[in-house]
Amino acid sequence: MSVRIAAVGDVHLAPDIRGTLRPALAGLAERADVLLLAGDLTRHGTLEEAAVAAEEFGGLDVPVLAVLGNHDYHCDAQDEITVLLAKAGIDVLEGNATVLRAGGTELAVAGVKGFGGGFAGKSGSAFGEREMKAFIEHTELSAGRLGAALREVEGAEILVALTHYAPVPDTLRGEPPEIYPFLGAYQLGEAIDGARGGSGADLAIHGHAHFGSERGCTPGAVQVRNVAQPVIRAAYAVYHLAGR
Repeated sequence: MSVRIAAVGDVHLAPDIRGTLRPALAGLAERADVLLLAGDLTRHGTLEEAAVAAEEFGGLDVPVLAVLGNHDYHCDAQDEITVLLAKAGIDVLEGNATVLRAGGTELAVAGVKGFGGGFAGKSGSAFGEREMKAFIEHTELSAGRLGAALREVEGAEILVALTHYAPVPDTLRGEPPEIYPFLGAYQLGEAIDGARGGSGADLAIHGHAHFGSERGCTPGAVQVRNVAQPVIRAAYAVYHLAGR
């Protein structure tokens, strides 16, 4: 059996564009079994903007799972946004996972916002000033939570990691190299590769990199997809995965 995963991130909704996405989501169940949202659902993280996201993505004919992005944290209202989206039937993941039946198979999605820090050979370290230590420690904590969530559901037929920040540099191609450390971190990729005793998840989905590339791969050969809307240039992209 296989599952059809629709995914999009970085839609940056606000009241002035209310209703622009909803028409493209009509009859989504004919094309996908689940919709994953890779963060930055709002422009500035206000509850007013989050209400638009709830209207656009709530009440669809497929399950909707999401992580928040850095824009959704801007007003420090992330907890309220999570509750608001949950009331619309959108399951927001942050260091936890959900298992559901989709496409006749068992799909598990583990999610976390993630954070920056950079990639192997060109990354920050928890050394020196307290501020630098705090930056990298936050990244390591986030990656640890993703790894724990993946382990909790690694017995599912299909296992997907959902983040906002990138787990690999591949999908950042097109972005200025100078900002790679603010777009993702290798620790997220390590968590994804470490699932299932080292055989890895089946797919990793992220957003955040508006000028990046859609396709990449972890060092452990897990396929990675950047679904930031400016990259996929559509209301969503659909990926087909077969169960193990």
